[in-house]
Amino acid sequence: MTEMHRYRTHTCAGLRKTDSGTVARLSGWVHRVRDHGGVLFIDLRDHYGLTQCVVDPDSPAFAAAEKLRAESVIRIDGKVKDRTPETVNAGLPTGEIEVFITELEVLGAATELPLPVFGEPDYPEDIRLRYRFLDLRRETLHANIVKRTKVISSMRTRMQTAGFAEYSTPILTASSPEGARDFLVPSRIHPGKFFALPQAPQQYKQLLMVAGFDRYFQIAPCFRDEDPRADRLPGEFYQLDLEMSFVTQEDIWGTMQPIMTAIFEEFAEGKPVTRDWPRIPYDVAIRKYGSDKPDLRNPIEMQDVTAHFAGSGFGVFANQIASDPKVAVWAIPAKTGGSRAFCDRMNAWAQGEGQPGLGYIFFKEGAGSGPVAKNIGEERTAAIRTQLGLADGDAVFFVLGRPEKIYRFAGEARVKIGLDLNLTDLNRYELCWIVDFPFYEWSEEDKKIDFAHNPFSMPQGGMKALETQDPLTIKAYQYDAVCNGFEIASGSIRNQEPDTMVKAFALTGMPKETVVEQFGGLYRAFQYGAPPHGGAAFGIDRVVMLLCGAQNLREITLFPMNQQAEDLLMGAPAPATPKQMRELHLRVIAEK
Repeated sequence: MTEMHRYRTHTCAGLRKTDSGTVARLSGWVHRVRDHGGVLFIDLRDHYGLTQCVVDPDSPAFAAAEKLRAESVIRIDGKVKDRTPETVNAGLPTGEIEVFITELEVLGAATELPLPVFGEPDYPEDIRLRYRFLDLRRETLHANIVKRTKVISSMRTRMQTAGFAEYSTPILTASSPEGARDFLVPSRIHPGKFFALPQAPQQYKQLLMVAGFDRYFQIAPCFRDEDPRADRLPGEFYQLDLEMSFVTQEDIWGTMQPIMTAIFEEFAEGKPVTRDWPRIPYDVAIRKYGSDKPDLRNPIEMQDVTAHFAGSGFGVFANQIASDPKVAVWAIPAKTGGSRAFCDRMNAWAQGEGQPGLGYIFFKEGAGSGPVAKNIGEERTAAIRTQLGLADGDAVFFVLGRPEKIYRFAGEARVKIGLDLNLTDLNRYELCWIVDFPFYEWSEEDKKIDFAHNPFSMPQGGMKALETQDPLTIKAYQYDAVCNGFEIASGSIRNQEPDTMVKAFALTGMPKETVVEQFGGLYRAFQYGAPPHGGAAFGIDRVVMLLCGAQNLREITLFPMNQQAEDLLMGAPAPATPKQMRELHLRVIAEK
């Protein structure tokens, strides 16, 4: 007879009815202990699953079992037996058997737990993060992390099948204006000089295209010294970064859309996924949805109804329309929202958001009700109803102002109405491309034109557009992928013509010398035959968050920082020793 393995013959998910009558050895964590009239039931757990073990007072292991604490690591030997029909657990792969313990060894005792693993009750986040190794034993978080690794593995396989090769780019690099703050790393060998951690491998991947590599991808770590948000981790995040040569934006959409659709379908657990992603111009997205990352599970589309209010008896709106030609009235239709109670609730919500209120009309018995309907009269009310296709039992809400000032609030109202009236179908993945982003925007702070998005993008119309168009009307070959109200990717066709690049920066007030100094590598590379190229980067953390149905990126990340950008588990950031500081020629200046 072969000698039994020191720790296990099976994992805690391995035993089945066919093993009944055999002797098995299992090792794992004590998930919980239940006392059923003197007989102890121990749920034993490992990475793979759970097995129910039983020990009765006659067993030599009973005395040790009585002293067990939750989360201790034990090894047990025992006889595999069929469960009685009424005790079979159909929800568990091992649910038809149990193991009667004959021997028990404690391999790693656990003291009193700072947070419970079994049952996963809500617990203060600082404790969860400080004891993350315990938190990660919880079934939901454990499963999310496993799913994350499978999503990344699937991404790699699908990208390689599509002809991409994975290249690693440097982590210690030069500071780059990607739009966020850099993490700086002091150089010991070059006192007073600093490396930066990459905010994205943007310049390197473009240089790879100039170097002739054609199709690059990387599961790339990116570092940004930003304030934390629920949908953005502080410090570091990962993206599926890619770049392609000799492509139009159509080629990039045509390549990445099937790859990402397949990934969503693989992990959606049966939820429907959009296969043919609509392409929505930025301007249309803002007008219809009040957002450049619209949640298309919500069927509400806003419409302009300014004409129905111009010259009407509703003075609040009519006067502003008359005095400012840029003012518009946007209507947010609310199917099934036609009760005064719901309309008043939305009005109170708007006031809570710092707005004067939210005008509304609700329809019943073939007519419009409420103060707005009364003021504009039956004819105009009926015209609004016809334009929006509304029926009795429906409502419509109105937002007034210059579109650039009101679109965000209108978009938030659209989201709230969709959720509150259950119009938004939460059990699906709706993907789309937002295209034709503006190349420039007006910076109110600096009183000048600035890049709206990525300074490395190609303006639509190229050099001619930069020389002849009002800069604020120029669009970029730039696009985002959006899923369920989250931006999951951003990309563009790059500007690979040195003169066009210099001109694009000149319009923001940056002279050629500064461009050459800041982007020397790229600028130099573009002098020596740069292919037309473009790419995108998909946020892995956000994609996994959506696929796990998690509300927060900390629920899909192994060792995240807290809201204050601290690693409570490792105690980072921490002061450096005087010796380290001397070697780096650094001194800390105390804040005044």
